[in-house]
Amino acid sequence: MSHIPDNLRYTTEHEWVTDEDPVTIGITAVAAEALGDIVFLELPAVGTAVIAGGVCGEIESTKSVSELYSPVNGTVVEVNEGAMTDPAVVNSDPYGAGWLIKVSATSFGELMGPDEYRAHAAS
Repeated sequence: MSHIPDNLRYTTEHEWVTDEDPVTIGITAVAAEALGDIVFLELPAVGTAVIAGGVCGEIESTKSVSELYSPVNGTVVEVNEGAMTDPAVVNSDPYGAGWLIKVSATSFGELMGPDEYRAHAAS
């Protein structure tokens, strides 16, 4: 199974989120591997309000197009321009340089801890 860091929380849709403010959001290695080669990202602009569980962008790979879901309620404060320029970084470093957006969160949606996510990803 893909590496799943212990210091993050996860959604059932395979996004990860940090706890600091602003929170950083990305997709898991599990999702990146399932998608295959990522070729395009559509991410929300700075200042966009996001809703926990709501669509906040799209990720396109050579296999498919998938929606991205926000794990939090809040406002986008930063977008990873490097990942938009070179989407392959999401495949090579999904928990580092491949992060997607940073959000000033007002609340969190339903999230799983690392052990719960490992069980979810294995099923």
